[in-house]
Amino acid sequence: MSGSYVMHVGKDYLPDPREPIMESIFQQYERVLVESLITSFGLDFLAKDRHGGDVDTIHNVRQIGKDGKMTYKNASNQGAYDQRGDYQSSEYHNNAKFKAINKEFSAQKKDGKLVDGYTGERIRPNDKTDLDHVISAKEIHEDRGRVLAGMSGTDLANCEENLQITNPHTNRTKKADSMEEFLGKHGEEYTEGQKENMRQKDARARKAYEAKLAKAYYTSPKFAKDLSLAAGGAGVRMGARQALGFVFAEMWFSVKDEFQGAQMQGRFDLGEFFKALGRGIKRGFENAKEKYKELFSKFFSGAIAGALSSLTTTICNIFFTTAKNVVKIIRQSYASIVEAGKVLFINPDNYTFGERMRAVAKILATGASVVVGVLVSEAIEGTPIGQIPVLGDVVQSFCGAFVTGIMSCTLLYFLDRSELAQKLFHVLDSLPTVEKEIAYFREQAEYFERYAAQIMDIDLAQFKRETAMYGSIAVKLEGVRSEQGLNEVLSQSFREAGMAFPWKGHSSFQDFMDDENACLVFE
Repeated sequence: MSGSYVMHVGKDYLPDPREPIMESIFQQYERVLVESLITSFGLDFLAKDRHGGDVDTIHNVRQIGKDGKMTYKNASNQGAYDQRGDYQSSEYHNNAKFKAINKEFSAQKKDGKLVDGYTGERIRPNDKTDLDHVISAKEIHEDRGRVLAGMSGTDLANCEENLQITNPHTNRTKKADSMEEFLGKHGEEYTEGQKENMRQKDARARKAYEAKLAKAYYTSPKFAKDLSLAAGGAGVRMGARQALGFVFAEMWFSVKDEFQGAQMQGRFDLGEFFKALGRGIKRGFENAKEKYKELFSKFFSGAIAGALSSLTTTICNIFFTTAKNVVKIIRQSYASIVEAGKVLFINPDNYTFGERMRAVAKILATGASVVVGVLVSEAIEGTPIGQIPVLGDVVQSFCGAFVTGIMSCTLLYFLDRSELAQKLFHVLDSLPTVEKEIAYFREQAEYFERYAAQIMDIDLAQFKRETAMYGSIAVKLEGVRSEQGLNEVLSQSFREAGMAFPWKGHSSFQDFMDDENACLVFE
């Protein structure tokens, strides 16, 4: 976001209520709006927002095939799923763990202690039984989330939480259906209590299954690598977007100045027009290079915002899918938050507390305006005009930029000119803050530094001689017992110190006092 420009407006602009409103708005806020629109709409292609973020999550890969916009973010993950192999029932049912658990249930059946895991009915020693996968083996084999986590399907399917002993009819009618699908087809064969028990067994099995996948994938080096690369890439792209926006804004204003200068000459020449354009672009680029500190600040702030937005988007996609425009809103929100945090906590321009709050309010207001512009653009996308090829994209961008510009102007104007806002910021300025205390002690430190510098210029030998002389005079004055003695000591002290008597031109003080036209002269 154009945070530093907003701060400069707050620092240098002293609003005059007598100025024309529209002229004041567009003159003082043009730089803020131009950079905001350049970065938010003109250079937004650099951000590469994607439906579902930049990192594959278990939730998102399961949406592939259901959500037409969802795709794998890492081609290797798609390759792993494509090479998972065909489902083989024998591979799951001949597994050693499956056989071992089935053997345990057979022993319980012989002892007459076995109960149907679904119906709750007692199983007699001579009854036939089947061992059922609560989450079907085929569902686990085909699960994109399981492949993404890199876990063995046979191990997950044949764990104790996912195996229930039941009667052959239930097992063979359930087949590879999920529990809800099975109950939807055959639910009338079971009591409400039995159906509720089946759902509970299914919920427990799925909870354990999901926990194993989440732990395996989200703690894996593969996920950490993808997350780091995505955050780093988003940070670099966002930083480049902010820095380029700053450079292009400088070029824009330099070109504008050149054009205005050409117009003042009262004529139009096409050759001069292109020369002015070239001069403006060159001067704008030079201006941006001269402001390299602000340029790096833009890149650094954008990089932090981009990385944080990527991390936040990935976390969101663990639980739900973020649409492309939601990703953009998250990214833009972080851009404003980072700029506002820099002003609030670092305060690079040494604002007073009230002006700092004004600057923060302006940054957040401008960021909110961009977010509203994005929402408007998204709303236009759903209308018939937004579906028109090429023209629809142009209309979306225009409407989003238009709303952002109008809203930014309105909010910034309010923060600068509203009497209520002025009173609020004045009250904040009057509050005692740590910064005021620090400023006071800094001022005192400067005083001490100047005083120490003056002391360093003193001639130490002469200073010792003078202090010894003054000490001697003080001792003599302590021993005086009469006015005449005091006069003699003071006169002698004046001569020793090399000081001129203030009754210059007279032989004595008495002679001076007898002269009504005389006056004391101290040198």
